[in-house]
Amino acid sequence: MESPQIEMGGFKANSPQLPNGGLRPSTVGPWNSQRTLERALKSIRIVIFTSKLNLLLPFGPASVILHFTSKRHGLVFLFSMLGITPLAERLGYATEQLAIFTGPTVGGLLNATFGNATEMIIAIYALKNGMIRVVQQSLLGSILSNMLLVMGCAFFAGGIIHRNKDQVFSKATAVVNSGLLLMAVMGLMFPAVLHFTHSEARQGASEVALSRFSSCIMLIAYASYLYFQLSGRSNIYSPIGSEEVPSEDATEEEEEAELGLWEAVTWLAVLTLWVSVLSEYLVNAIEGASDSWNLPVAFISVILLPIVGNAAEHASAIMFAMKDKLDITLGVAIGSSTQISMFVIPFCVVIGWMMGEKMDLNFQLFETATLFITVLVVAFMLQDGTANYLKGLMLILCYLIVAASFFVHVDPQSSECHFSVSHVSSF
Repeated sequence: MESPQIEMGGFKANSPQLPNGGLRPSTVGPWNSQRTLERALKSIRIVIFTSKLNLLLPFGPASVILHFTSKRHGLVFLFSMLGITPLAERLGYATEQLAIFTGPTVGGLLNATFGNATEMIIAIYALKNGMIRVVQQSLLGSILSNMLLVMGCAFFAGGIIHRNKDQVFSKATAVVNSGLLLMAVMGLMFPAVLHFTHSEARQGASEVALSRFSSCIMLIAYASYLYFQLSGRSNIYSPIGSEEVPSEDATEEEEEAELGLWEAVTWLAVLTLWVSVLSEYLVNAIEGASDSWNLPVAFISVILLPIVGNAAEHASAIMFAMKDKLDITLGVAIGSSTQISMFVIPFCVVIGWMMGEKMDLNFQLFETATLFITVLVVAFMLQDGTANYLKGLMLILCYLIVAASFFVHVDPQSSECHFSVSHVSSF
């Protein structure tokens, strides 16, 4: 990879003409202006004009204009959602470029973290507006979408391409992530059971206190999981057999690097900022979109919103599966679900605690049961360490059942999504 920008002592470190002392001064002055401008223009061309999905970028500014010029909340929501979709994909691309400089383990964790940046930003804006059910349902939808739709499409596409064999992946990856997902289900289940069995010591306060305590425990568990990964004892994010041909893989990754280190960091900051702006308009238009489209808020939150946040994961998971790199596919799909359930959800509970919002882990009985059954189905699908197009098709069909269920589901606490907690019925 060409890296003319990295300088030490005022000259280019990789220049073959370094021993010639007469050339050193000439690399300082012109480089700082012309060379930086060339790199900036090349970086813009790579990030903005190389992805066909970026044709949706104008929808972002259009949603902002519509927000101020009309009251058509359905269009504002749709345009915001379309505008965020390419940004989520470009966030994933910039993270992949940054991962080349950090190594596979840190790179995998960065991928999972920034892959979920869109969901986290949307959740924080919804939480700030008191839309607790939207936060819960959108994060639940991201987990369901990653485990069923993203992984199902990846298995199906990979199975069609490699139809003459079963694709294989590390069982250890599946076992560890399934265990963490089941722990997350346990954390979500007890507050819901406590609420619906009416066995709280203090009505309305015990489930919130239990949720905050469980969230802290889940964050400790996730931090331990990260330490376990980064300590080098186990590397779930690296594909099996990557150690067999380190030189070829390293060469290939170096050749694929299109952005420099600081360019990738800068683009991550810019894209995250723009996602934050559009997320505010997206969240503010959810209720209006629900009314104008005659769709339940639960369906919009669980099914439609995760499509935006999972655009990058969806594309990359399918691509890696078609290349017969299922370990990376699992790192993207299941790794993302694990991070949302063990980090993002508890993090939102803690943030809500700091904001004075009673965000808890009581996702209601219907949502909790859906997540529990989904984790069991996926765990059984992954237990033998093989994948084929039939398993992918089964996962996709399971997701369609979930989507249909939320289409006809009436949220018992939907009034919370309309900014009026005082109107919640007390049965």
